[in-house]
Amino acid sequence: MQHLEEQIAHLTKTVDEMSAVMARQERELAVLTRRVQMLMEREAHREQDGGGGAVFGNERPPHY
Repeated sequence: MQHLEEQIAHLTKTVDEMSAVMARQERELAVLTRRVQMLMEREAHREQDGGGGAVFGNERPPHY
């Protein structure tokens, strides 16, 4: 009987720890999702304005 009680206590502790990890990951995922959304919106506005500003290869920037 004591062995079963020890197992239940161990499993309960493990479930509590996993729950805490999952809650933290859920918060982190929400933050990262919002950041990606903001970056996508910023890039869409940049493309819309025509101000990509990326220099590729040997191209000179427009101010040269």
